[in-house]
Amino acid sequence: MAKNDAPKTAITPTRAEDYAEWYQQVVRGADLAESSPVRGCMVIKPWGYALWENIQRELDRMFKATGHKNAYFPLFIPKSFLEKEAEHVEGFAKECAIVTHHRLVPGPQGGLIPDPEAKLEEPLIVRPTSETIIGAAFASWVQSYRDLPLLINQWANVVRWELRTRLFLRTAEFLWQEGHTAHATEAEARAETAQMLDVYATFAEDFMAMPVIKGPKTAGERFPGAVDTYAIEAMMQDRKALQAGTSHFLGQNFAKASGIKFQSREEKEEFAWTTSWGVSTRLIGGLLMTHADDDGMVLPPRLAPAQVIILPVLRGEETREKVMTYIDALAAELRSVSFGGRPVEVEIDRRDIRGGDKAWEWIKKGAPLRIEIGPRDVDGNVAMVSRRDRGPKDKASMSRAELVARIGEILGDIQSGLLEKARAFRAQHTRRIDGRADFDAFFSSKGGEREIHGGFALSHWCGDGKCETAVKDRLKVTIRVIPTFGIAGVGDAASLQDKGACVECGAPSEQRVVFAKSY
Repeated sequence: MAKNDAPKTAITPTRAEDYAEWYQQVVRGADLAESSPVRGCMVIKPWGYALWENIQRELDRMFKATGHKNAYFPLFIPKSFLEKEAEHVEGFAKECAIVTHHRLVPGPQGGLIPDPEAKLEEPLIVRPTSETIIGAAFASWVQSYRDLPLLINQWANVVRWELRTRLFLRTAEFLWQEGHTAHATEAEARAETAQMLDVYATFAEDFMAMPVIKGPKTAGERFPGAVDTYAIEAMMQDRKALQAGTSHFLGQNFAKASGIKFQSREEKEEFAWTTSWGVSTRLIGGLLMTHADDDGMVLPPRLAPAQVIILPVLRGEETREKVMTYIDALAAELRSVSFGGRPVEVEIDRRDIRGGDKAWEWIKKGAPLRIEIGPRDVDGNVAMVSRRDRGPKDKASMSRAELVARIGEILGDIQSGLLEKARAFRAQHTRRIDGRADFDAFFSSKGGEREIHGGFALSHWCGDGKCETAVKDRLKVTIRVIPTFGIAGVGDAASLQDKGACVECGAPSEQRVVFAKSY
């Protein structure tokens, strides 16, 4: 095919041409978000926010099903609170935004300046994470073992002053949930940590159709102040890893720093055992990079803000009433069907613009099903149906009765198909690699200006942090997770625990880990 005969796509450049710019253009084409006047921050637009609301709704239901309750804590954290846990403050110090004054006054050269008389006695940190401020509340709430376990979740925004930002993936301000719990025993806290990791993995696969690998992080990748950090990691279409959720066993570190103590059954004063866990709007970026194509977003039906888009095809005003009456009745029938535990979401695009423009807009937004209905469809009691997981010109005529009867089946087929496709892609780009030369080649550029790398390497590591750092410095590759639970389509946990030699130093190793470049 000649260069100028290449098939046209709705998004340019394509993934193959410039992945980073493709990502930005998909965000723009789907009308998910835009950069704000505040550097590094974003405006989440209605379609993008509706997607976040669906993520919130399903996760919130799962949290409450495991006994957690929602609360809200201050945006501002006294600097002294952050200083109580040394490793924690070291981990976040470079990303903190600080409030030092509480009033502005006219400046001598015009404009506004902080009032020197309004300087705060103690600077306030704009919330980067809430372990310390929630710990202060827990310290006053917990007196006895009878007050435990304390299971709290917060939906909030946080600020981490990122220097290099990208919409949804890394912004100075983002939305998230953060769970915080306190327990009477180490065993209970560790069980909570594992349970919430499972919740995240289940949500990622069942709702996002995004396969993940779960397991512990290395000491070098732990959350600052945690005893152990566990994560779910997903492979994006550029074969980089995305950390999509974390669950931290904090031991008694934060309890000691915040004074979370309780009277045990044996009438002894003990420090509580705490956990924290969270996911953020980064999930939307992960959703995009898992499923989107060169025509835009591809949304899993279980999270799509609208699962069915009906596009009227009008042939003059004389057909409007006839077509719209049929469409309204069909929409009502479809909404009466349940999918994924809620009614099918149907949106009728009534805008007075060209039909082709409408169709391409919804293709770029990733709506799972588009239904076109014109006068002939009304006469035939049928509908023209297009699935987003197929080509934009792939259309099929279905009878109205069949469409209503099969709508749940069709949406379910799209949902499961997206997960199967993503799993197959991950399996294709995950390799067991032994030997430093093969390992380095797997992650090296292979010509041209665009960086190309292999994907996930299941390789041996001796456990020494120096080897971990050496690989990171040489190849920009990190250990994403220790896959103690196995990887669907790749191997079970036992098959990843064979003996071998560290790919960096050659020392004996008992366990393969997942090496990858990452976001």
